[in-house]
Amino acid sequence: MSKTLIIVGLLVVAVGLLWPWLGRLPLGQLPGDIVIRREHTTFYFPITTMVLVSAVISLLLWLFGR
Repeated sequence: MSKTLIIVGLLVVAVGLLWPWLGRLPLGQLPGDIVIRREHTTFYFPITTMVLVSAVISLLLWLFGR
């Protein structure tokens, strides 16, 4: 369990350090992502982005779990 927590912590740090470059990726602006803008509110539901991220994470876990 402690090894898993250390790896998750290192991944969080890595994402934090890479955030300026990761923010430039078109994730969140893919076709299929729902954005509704009104006068005082904005509703954002990134369906396509969630499916893509889930598929990548599942693939990585499958590869490293072998």
